[in-house]
Amino acid sequence: MSFAGAALTLLAVTGVALVVFAVLTARRPTGEIPDRAGYFALWSVLHGGYDPASGSVFLRGWLSVVWWLSRPLARRGVHPDVLTLSSVWLACTIFLPAEAGGRWLLLACLLLVLSGLFDSLDGCVAVLQDRVTAWGYVLDSVVDRVCDALFLTVLVLAGAPLLLAVGCGFACFLLEYVRARAGNAGSDAVGRITVGERPNRVILAAAALLVGGTFVHHQVLAALLAVAALTGLTVVGLGQLTVAVRRQLLAGGS
Repeated sequence: MSFAGAALTLLAVTGVALVVFAVLTARRPTGEIPDRAGYFALWSVLHGGYDPASGSVFLRGWLSVVWWLSRPLARRGVHPDVLTLSSVWLACTIFLPAEAGGRWLLLACLLLVLSGLFDSLDGCVAVLQDRVTAWGYVLDSVVDRVCDALFLTVLVLAGAPLLLAVGCGFACFLLEYVRARAGNAGSDAVGRITVGERPNRVILAAAALLVGGTFVHHQVLAALLAVAALTGLTVVGLGQLTVAVRRQLLAGGS
């Protein structure tokens, strides 16, 4: 069996397993599903008090779309972990069209966007169903880092330099590590919105695949520019987060 055939078989088996898991863990909520304002209030509590209703217009719009898409899933009792694992499953499927290159990058772009979307839906469904757990938080964080690495690997397949992608991955990891350690140290800067947030990583990676699939002869350039931009934004975001954390912890005497 060829590598592509083995990969398709593995993806099919794990996909069926996800469907079975979804059926076995479904639990319809007994209470009302929160409206958009209620979701914003709950989201704010979980993100250091940052209020999306009065903050970034982009974030407010994105959370509104996620809430709208998540409500039917929450009503049907879909377990948030199913969506989290589906995100990494979709990220793995990107490799097949990315390896093929050419116009197949358009399919890779679609799969990447869906993976990023599922990563947002899981948290929203957990909030709407009141199924937020410490385990879900850990699983989501781990899957996010795995997907970040997979997205960068796909961009390398599209033509981005390996060393630049490794540097970008290290910067992404460091930003999230600082955020996690800041939370452990008592800072609420975990809710700090920087220019290096994960939605921007998804958008730039998807844009590179879209451009590369549309203008095939510029595939390598698109991948290179996307990873370079991702690296720059992440470094700037790391600086923003570090300054905010340092200011808050010193002000609190920590």
